[in-house]
Amino acid sequence: MAAMIIKGSEISKQIKEELKLEITELKKKYNVIPGLATILIGEDEASKVYVGAKEKACKELGIYSERIDLPVNTTEAELLAHIERLNKDSKIHGILVQLPLPKHINEANVIDAIDPKKDVDAFHPVNVGKLILGVPDFLPCTPHGIQELLIRSGIETNGAEVVVVGRSNIVGKPIANMLIQKNKKGANATVTICHTGTKDLASHTKRADILIVAAGRPKAITADMVKDGVVVIDVGVNRLETGLVGDVDFETIKEKAKAITPVPGGVGPMTIVMLMKNTVQSAKMHAGIS
Repeated sequence: MAAMIIKGSEISKQIKEELKLEITELKKKYNVIPGLATILIGEDEASKVYVGAKEKACKELGIYSERIDLPVNTTEAELLAHIERLNKDSKIHGILVQLPLPKHINEANVIDAIDPKKDVDAFHPVNVGKLILGVPDFLPCTPHGIQELLIRSGIETNGAEVVVVGRSNIVGKPIANMLIQKNKKGANATVTICHTGTKDLASHTKRADILIVAAGRPKAITADMVKDGVVVIDVGVNRLETGLVGDVDFETIKEKAKAITPVPGGVGPMTIVMLMKNTVQSAKMHAGIS
C-alpha cells in the first residue's frame, strides 16, 4: 500500500487561516500589527527567492513587512548598525537576517546582535538554550514546521524511535531536542542523530519509526535503508537537471512507508508559515498579551 503523502502546502494553508484570525484580533482588540524586518546582503538568487516568499506571506496575512537590501560589500559594522536600529524599532517584532552571509561577515556576531525577543529564526544562543531547557519563546522555523506536520498528520511521536540524519544547527540538532522533550504531543520520542561520521548509516535508519532526513545530498536514503511502515520527513531540496528532489528516494520509499513528505510541497511551505507564527508570537509578547 502506497504511503500517505504529507502535504505541507495544504497544512501550511490551515495554519495561515488560523494566523489571519489571530492577527485580525490583535489589530482590532489591541491595536497591534505584527512587524517583520528582513535583511538581505548581496545578490544570491536563492536568498532573493526566500526573502520574496517571506514578503509575500506577510502581505497575505496582514503582517507589516520591512525589507533592507544591502550590497555584498556591506561591512559587518554597517550590518550591526541596521540590526541595532531594528532592535529599537517598536513597529518591528521579528528580525531576520538572510543566511548565508558574505565570508567577511561573522555569522555568530550577527546572530548575537539580534534581540533574543525579536529573534524569530530562534538562532540566538539564548533561544537555543531555552529550547534545550524546554521553555522556548520561539521554536526554529523548519523544525517547528516538521513537528506541526507530524502532529497535524496524526503521527504518534510518544515513545517512537526517531532517527535524524543531519546535525546542522538549523534542522538536525533543534528537531532532535524538540522531539526528546517530556511532552506527549509531538515529542517524548527516543532520538538518534546520524551524520557524516556515522558508521553503517543503514543500521540506524532501518530502526526508525520516524525518519527525518536533512543530509544535503540528493536521494541519500534509499528504500533498502528503511523499514516497512516508516514515516519519512524529507527536509532536503536539491536541484538536478530533472528538477527538484529531496534527500530520500521518494518514488521507491513511498511504496514501503506509512507516510512521506514530497519535495517540493512538503517541509518547505511550513518553514515560512512558522516564521509568520513566530512573528505573531513576538508581537503578543511585546504587547504583554498571553
